[in-house]
Amino acid sequence: MTSLLFHPPATLIGVPTDVGAGRLGAAMGPDALRVAQLGPALQRLGMDVLDIGNLSGPPNPRSERDPAAEGLRNLPECIAWNQLAHDAVLAQLGLGRIPIMLGGDHTLATGSISAVARHCRAVGKRLRVLWLDAHSDCNIPEISPSGNVHGIPVASLCGLGPVELASMSGSVPALEAADIRQVGQRSVDDGEKRMVRQLGLEVYDMRSIDELGMKEVMHRVLSGIEGEENRDVHLHVSFDVDFLDPEIAPGTGTTVRGGPSYREAQLCMEMIADSGRLSSLDIVELNPALDIRNQTAELVVDLVESLFGKSTLVRTRDRGGR
Repeated sequence: MTSLLFHPPATLIGVPTDVGAGRLGAAMGPDALRVAQLGPALQRLGMDVLDIGNLSGPPNPRSERDPAAEGLRNLPECIAWNQLAHDAVLAQLGLGRIPIMLGGDHTLATGSISAVARHCRAVGKRLRVLWLDAHSDCNIPEISPSGNVHGIPVASLCGLGPVELASMSGSVPALEAADIRQVGQRSVDDGEKRMVRQLGLEVYDMRSIDELGMKEVMHRVLSGIEGEENRDVHLHVSFDVDFLDPEIAPGTGTTVRGGPSYREAQLCMEMIADSGRLSSLDIVELNPALDIRNQTAELVVDLVESLFGKSTLVRTRDRGGR
């Protein structure tokens, strides 16, 4: 079962930190994905894959909430790690490669997507971000119940919160809320609900998936980016492992029951692959300390293969992408 889609060469970028999370363990995520053979799996699809190893950054101090850092935990370290991720992702985009950031916790998406936004502005592309997550990650420091920075990246990308994160792309905001589609949400803080509404984020939570089905949700999420007339679209997928139901993916620090099943997740990934627009990827919040014999990492590799075009049969699409 190989891919017939053409992909530019890809680069694996390990960013081993859990500095923005509430639990230790996500720092081991990049190596768990390597143990699960992510690189060789993509190579079997005919992709040129380069693994540049793990970036090196500040240690995790596990600090308490810091009034001097807008009430957030480990903010200076989070800024440093995000800058490292930003620079590494931007460098690979400049080489014409697909950056695949291996996290690490989801705070790192601020850096990676800021780099993608900077690149898109430079080359004149339109950016669409798919945020696959059990959470909206749209807190700001004033309303964050935990002070964990992995809960604020969407707000940061929309120009809110700590200025160092909000301005990392060289422009504030890095992207408009209208450029983001969220899928799979089922745990959103009260203040965060108001922020989602205020920003006007397009969110397909688990109720939407239950009512519409994953197929229709993905048609809506991918609307406007498929077809030859949309070749100027750069699609970035930020894949938080807690997007998946914990019955199939226990190895993450913020599990929430009632997530997508294996088949729903596969369909999601296959339809993204069918769009032909995937140009950069985050894989975050894999916590092997909470996993069972690396089964979550192996599942993630399986899903990422589908994201890059692995399928049972050769499929064609009509002009509507269906």
